[in-house]
Amino acid sequence: MRIGWRNQAFQSLNGVGLGLLGLATCFPIYYVLVVSLADPAEFAQKRWLLWPDHWSFDAYRYLLSTDAFLRSVGNSAFLATVGTALSLIVTAMLAYPLSRRRMRGRRKVLLFVLITILFSPGLIPAYMLVRQLGLIDSIWALIIPSLANGWSVLLMKSFFESIPADLDESAAMDGANDVRIWFSVILPLSMPALAAFGLFYAVGYWNQFFSALIYLNDSTKWPIQVLLQNMLLSANNAALDAYDVSAAPPPSEMLKMAAVIVATVPIVLVYPFLQKHFAKGAMVGSIKG
Repeated sequence: MRIGWRNQAFQSLNGVGLGLLGLATCFPIYYVLVVSLADPAEFAQKRWLLWPDHWSFDAYRYLLSTDAFLRSVGNSAFLATVGTALSLIVTAMLAYPLSRRRMRGRRKVLLFVLITILFSPGLIPAYMLVRQLGLIDSIWALIIPSLANGWSVLLMKSFFESIPADLDESAAMDGANDVRIWFSVILPLSMPALAAFGLFYAVGYWNQFFSALIYLNDSTKWPIQVLLQNMLLSANNAALDAYDVSAAPPPSEMLKMAAVIVATVPIVLVYPFLQKHFAKGAMVGSIKG
């Protein structure tokens, strides 16, 4: 088919516009990476770098030699791993019974799940609940109240409903109980959904910020996002509490850029391992049958 010059012009302009938009989106990431890897002396002289003459890992070495930064990375890693694992277990254990019509009281439980989606308790009731549980100033305050959410439960329920119930009946005829069916039959078939929700949960736990500000008073329990916020607001490196304060630190702007990269890279590295499952899991609940 012949394409008119107007369509060709539109496609060309569309391609140029999308290319410029992509460059505008990627440039801040590029600049942050370049500044974090620049030589401190060169950065102190120029203050604006697009391609340094000399590269250096001094900012990363300084960050990784500080107690506060390593501790915050460890806290975020704990949240992302333990929190994601527990959230997947709780979500799957709640969604699977709800997907089977033989469950007694299924409609009432579904109504309770739906209410949590439509109505939010608010900040003050949530804080009072965490305080009554004795979780104030505990890292578990960032995990236990967020173990599952109604939207994830409903989506995973839809995925379980797409698995034929005949598989359950066949396994039951072979003598398997409900727990054995769930572990041996359902979960192996649910890897796409678990991978997709696992990535969503991991990103959420890794980026914990507002809840940490509310529930955590001890700075040693801060996740990396809270420490990064304190670094970005401070004009010096006081928030880092360095082991070796005798060493001259790089400029604070370089440390901030390096901290942003370190806070971003772990989640970016996780995605390739889940990519083969993520494409299928992203469609969870959209197609039934």
